Amino acid sequence: MIETGIYLFTGPEAGEKNDAINSIRDESKKKNGSLDEYRYFAADVRVADVIAQLQNESLFSSALFIVLRNAEIIKTKAEIELISGWAKQAGNSSNILILVSDEMSVDKKLESAVPAGHRKIFWEMFENRKEQWLVSYFKKNGFGISADAVSQILEMVENNTESLKSECSRFFYCFEPGHQITAADVDKILAHNREESAFTLFESMCDRAKRKNERFETAVAILNKIRLSRESNAVSVIAGLTYCFRQLRNWNALFSGGVKPTDAQLKAGGFSSKKNQELYRQASGVWSNGSVASIISLLAATDMSIRQEGSAFEDTRLVMLLHSIINKDGIYCSEYSYD
Repeated sequence: MIETGIYLFTGPEAGEKNDAINSIRDESKKKNGSLDEYRYFAADVRVADVIAQLQNESLFSSALFIVLRNAEIIKTKAEIELISGWAKQAGNSSNILILVSDEMSVDKKLESAVPAGHRKIFWEMFENRKEQWLVSYFKKNGFGISADAVSQILEMVENNTESLKSECSRFFYCFEPGHQITAADVDKILAHNREESAFTLFESMCDRAKRKNERFETAVAILNKIRLSRESNAVSVIAGLTYCFRQLRNWNALFSGGVKPTDAQLKAGGFSSKKNQELYRQASGVWSNGSVASIISLLAATDMSIRQEGSAFEDTRLVMLLHSIINKDGIYCSEYSYD
């Protein structure tokens, strides 16, 4: 039962987060008969305009359903007061506002505007739960899958259920129901036919066999291929790179102080295979802990800039990003202004 019209969903697990959003939408449709749906990014719209839209009756539907992403950038007193003021009246409205962020938290005052029962953090799944989810997903669709195949998929695909669903659905078009997916199948479907992605881009960026300028040239070439593919969205590229560098941060933490982690600790961190271990071992030799922190910050800043500026400067921003990561170890490129 929908009690009030405002929700706050945070955290990196995109698939479960989207499932929760869709569940609320479906329940609202059932209750109200029809919905006008809108999806915004906080950098692209004024909070005042969103609240004004919620306060007005829809001309064509019984209720409004608005998803406002990047809620972590909503920080000003005026913005938060607008949302808080509407939330207090939302119990009398059929309209829905869902605040969404890939970060773990948002401004505390904004968080306080949402009832505790309508706030949820969608954590990244633990390694054993990812494995269980994959086995269950294939079983639900009429397929079996070997343990080696599960491990190989988790190394090749961003570990949230949205990305896993997208990539794993490819198997259902290539094999008959009842087939047992093997590591060889994964190699054939995902590896050999694999399009360039943020993950192949990351692999090229930390290839220590090449000089910095060679790595940069290769990375730009891969980026250009990505931009011509179905994965061309700049924000998706940045999200994939952010995942890789957060994993590198986790790898460095496991080996901090000269400690050698156990196989169980490596598996829990998402580094169960020798291939994945070698990738992050190479990456740790390219970027220091400080550089990784700077790069993660740079990725977030670039994401924000692209959302604010629109598509006109996407390619320039992405090339500047690669230059800063590969040639400058995460140091921001200087920006010049002219009178």
